[in-house]
Amino acid sequence: MASFAILTDSTSDMSPDMLEKYNADYAPMNYTMGEAEYPALLDWSIHSAKEFYDFMRQGIIIKTTQVPVPVFEEKFTKYLENGQDVLYISCSSALSGSYATALTIAKNMMEKYPGRKIRCVDSLISSFGQANLVMVASVERENGKSLDEVADYLESIRLTRNQFATVENLEYLRRCGRVSATSAFFGNFFGIHPVIISDKIGQNYAIRKIKGAKNVIPELTAEVKAAVIEPEMQTLYISHADNETQANALRDAILAEVPFNDSHIGYIGPIVGASVGPGTLSIYVVGKEVTVQGGAS
Repeated sequence: MASFAILTDSTSDMSPDMLEKYNADYAPMNYTMGEAEYPALLDWSIHSAKEFYDFMRQGIIIKTTQVPVPVFEEKFTKYLENGQDVLYISCSSALSGSYATALTIAKNMMEKYPGRKIRCVDSLISSFGQANLVMVASVERENGKSLDEVADYLESIRLTRNQFATVENLEYLRRCGRVSATSAFFGNFFGIHPVIISDKIGQNYAIRKIKGAKNVIPELTAEVKAAVIEPEMQTLYISHADNETQANALRDAILAEVPFNDSHIGYIGPIVGASVGPGTLSIYVVGKEVTVQGGAS
């Protein structure tokens, strides 16, 4: 049995294979379409990724929730009753209320199970940036580090996880209030693709515009080259919202210029996907510490 359990949530976008490899679990959030509500499962067993993003293309509005209280209680109880402490690695607190909810529930659960501990770490990011912290936690656990040692370490390195994303339609982010940018930024979006980072407080922040679709891959590649540190020691992670052809082209362009040890491409899951919309591309690398902080939306 692992010395402590590692729990994340739906915004980590970790496939079942990834979760199994790193001996991690996740607490599902929910998404709604009309009156129907579904758990945001990372195996896409309710709606396939293609179906999900086609719903959005058809104009169906998909809304999301944070991790429900009963789900946290069920997950925490499962491990505490098994004699394990829990490390929960959350979606950025700037994007979801799940971190704050987890803190409250963890306090109550530790009172109910004296001697057991739950540590909640705000990843300040989502998707494969969040997933990377889960992977690091798993490796550190295997190396014999304690719960507190691992949690403290994650908090010390989380801002070195760099995100560079772009969307086909900024309307999804604007509708959800999930991007920080000036009103002028939204005013002229025709033919423009934003470069969106996860800033130092975990906001999605639009730092600049790319003019013309043909410039998206070169510009994102340049962002990676400028930020990455020791690429030969790490995996390049790319997530996409039903845009696999462009994701592959982006990977090939980056690997032609930056010597990453490996690469991984996967789908943006239902929760992040509902906020960013179909066609989105997002890159995650370990690099320079993020120091930029966006202004008010």
